[in-house]
Amino acid sequence: MSKSQNSTKSTLSFAEISQKDAQVVGGKGTNLGEMTRAGIQIPDGFVVLSLVFENFLIDTNIKNKIENIIEKTNFSNPKSIKNSSKNIRKLILKSKITKNIEKEILTKLRRLKTKYVAVRSSATNEDSKIDSWAGQLDTYLNTTEENLIENIKKCWASLYSERALFYEAKKGLISKKNSVAVIIQKMIQSEISGVCFTVNPVNKNKNHLIIEAGYGLGEAIVSGIITPDNYIVDKADLKILDKNINDQKKAIIKFRNKNKIMIVNSKKSILQKLSDFDIINLSKICIKIEKHYKKPQDIEWAFKDNKFYILQSRPITTL
Repeated sequence: MSKSQNSTKSTLSFAEISQKDAQVVGGKGTNLGEMTRAGIQIPDGFVVLSLVFENFLIDTNIKNKIENIIEKTNFSNPKSIKNSSKNIRKLILKSKITKNIEKEILTKLRRLKTKYVAVRSSATNEDSKIDSWAGQLDTYLNTTEENLIENIKKCWASLYSERALFYEAKKGLISKKNSVAVIIQKMIQSEISGVCFTVNPVNKNKNHLIIEAGYGLGEAIVSGIITPDNYIVDKADLKILDKNINDQKKAIIKFRNKNKIMIVNSKKSILQKLSDFDIINLSKICIKIEKHYKKPQDIEWAFKDNKFYILQSRPITTL
């Protein structure tokens, strides 16, 4: 898609996105588009372009105010960063998105024919070989039409969270143009979820992949409230080399429109989370993704109704 075409649109469906759209859909958005085109099973969705955020800052007359706050911030002083973050986020959250943009976003949402979506930030300079914004910006699960616009603004505001501002300062990104797109994606209420590293991140063995798996939504693993199962698979012959089964006493699931930490039945908690058959099937999918990108990948996945969904893939920057 050309730049001129992008400038006339506020959103792009995953199927419309390729690598050349990275500057308007961000790292996560680009990867979702690439995987959709490659035939990987991705929950359907679209991206609110970073141009929408940039125009929002201009249309609401808060762009200069934000720049002035950042200019006066002492990035060696945590209190100064905290105050700047608070003031910038307040400016964004109290400002309104133009009606025509809001209408386009809500129209696209209704076409997904789903009550709940995941709303994820996608920084435009993230997941490069040098910089990884993984975990720096916000994600909002089980979002409905009623709170979608508010959660989009919260994703924009997370570009100025204390954590993100500290990261930008540390990486020398403060003076760069930092922007953020927002991914709107069908919510998968996963029975099991986790991550896959297509190279062993501990010993850097490129012949092995590692799968981590736990009950419920992946936030339980990301937040560290559980220790997931750990499976090591040989990529050449798809042989399971090692399995570390962990007792999972808690899981995060949707409960009355919200995410809630639930207690896992003691008989179920000690079981292997993914069957050997499913471990091999997931390994095949992840190897396909690695071959598509021609580099090691950190892949987030979900499993529901005997089907795997890939939620995200990014390069393993620690290698």
